[in-house]
Amino acid sequence: MKKSIIVTAMLLTGMCALFAQNNLQPLATIKINKSETITLGQLKSRVEVYQRQSGVANFTLEQKKEVLDAMIDEKLVVQKAMKSGVSITDSQLNDYFLNSLSSMVGKQVTEKEFAEIVQTETGKTFDQFMKEQVGMTVAEYKNYLKSQLIAQQYVMQLKQKEMEAVTVADTDIRNSYEMNKSSFVQSDMMKMFLVIVPKAGDASAAKKRCTTLHDDYKAKKLTTDAIRSQMESTKAFQSGEMYVSKNATAAAQLGMDYNSLLQMFSQKVGFISEVQETEVDYQFYAVLEKHDAKMLGLSDLVQPGTSVTVYQYIKDSLIQQKQAELFQTGLDDLTKSLRTDANYKMEAKDAKLDKLLTW
Repeated sequence: MKKSIIVTAMLLTGMCALFAQNNLQPLATIKINKSETITLGQLKSRVEVYQRQSGVANFTLEQKKEVLDAMIDEKLVVQKAMKSGVSITDSQLNDYFLNSLSSMVGKQVTEKEFAEIVQTETGKTFDQFMKEQVGMTVAEYKNYLKSQLIAQQYVMQLKQKEMEAVTVADTDIRNSYEMNKSSFVQSDMMKMFLVIVPKAGDASAAKKRCTTLHDDYKAKKLTTDAIRSQMESTKAFQSGEMYVSKNATAAAQLGMDYNSLLQMFSQKVGFISEVQETEVDYQFYAVLEKHDAKMLGLSDLVQPGTSVTVYQYIKDSLIQQKQAELFQTGLDDLTKSLRTDANYKMEAKDAKLDKLLTW
């Protein structure tokens, strides 16, 4: 019995070693700026991420080859860009990374703050969360992101003059509006001023502060600007103006049911609510403006409180579409030009590659 256990353990060890060696199998080597290999393990990780994102259980052989081709193109472009002197500083990378994290939570956060949110909401570390989402640790994802930014910057440099010269005709803007007119509808909207005082372990002090702010604002002893000034100096509460639409999405964002939102919209301009208590804070709001639902014309603002008209919005969108097409054309042309024997070598191809991609 003991001998059987030892033999089984030896077999398992051998299988693990074989699996590890298999994942280290080189599929392609990029050699423009330096020798860099794409391994089977790296391809498997990327395929796993794409499968998770697309909801597909298993990619076909052709789909796996497409992913491999994309990885080869990425490294070709990045190495060419770096050889041409394009670089991204750590500061630029961190700014981009933090902006992407902040967009996910709807407010500006640091990496530590985002990690704490992940820990609180999922019980997982930041690395575990990123591994599940994109198949990489935080450090690995930053390296990947840096490569992507370098590649993007290089292609944009190549196509800069063409992209800057992009224009759209007035007739194109007007035709686009007519084709998409039904989407340019403004729902009932309200501009409100909201004050939130977190309990933060001292509910009594929070209630007192919120009540004082409410009473002084109602008595016109404080303006919205004065309240914001207090907020910035004390950091003890949040306040600000916001536009709210009369729909279920807005209700959910405000943490209230739809009937409560309708009640809010029934109030007149100048209305100031009473101090309200939630599980985590005290708050009140004031109605500053109200805007009725309407079909937007070309000269109307896309949203109250902004300076962008529907005409300008469509113009900018059409320009961005043309620039995106130019970028993609530039990227396609670049990768085709870099696909030479001098720049890369397939380490596995034909039947050997097919066999390796069968998992």
